[in-house]
Amino acid sequence: MNILSGHIAAIEAHGSVAIVDVTVAARLFTATLLGSPEHLASWKIGQSVQLLFKESEVALAKNLSGQISLRNRLPGTIVAIEVGQVLTRAIIDMNGLMISSVITSRSARGLQLAIGDQVEGLVKSNEMSLLLAESI
Repeated sequence: MNILSGHIAAIEAHGSVAIVDVTVAARLFTATLLGSPEHLASWKIGQSVQLLFKESEVALAKNLSGQISLRNRLPGTIVAIEVGQVLTRAIIDMNGLMISSVITSRSARGLQLAIGDQVEGLVKSNEMSLLLAESI
């Protein structure tokens, strides 16, 4: 599980859906939250939160260009790779923020991933979860 500490920067809510922007070390991440309007109203700008997302929800891309609907594009450098028979874990350094991605080894071979490669981690906003820092 990837866990990053940050602060809520912006909230856009309507009914039971909210899009929440979280600043982590000068980077902006976006989470889509579902819940009752009362629950969503408890989130406030400036609150300390932890942003959580599964390693298996981080897709990897090399030489990605153009527009894409994914809100969370996480550029960085591969600093470690663990290649298994079926799955591969890549550790990505985003200027001091470390995230982990687990993809199929078939995809890793197709991308010819290597330590030092520049990649982008891609995470849909609905795969991001938030926890209030006080509840941890």
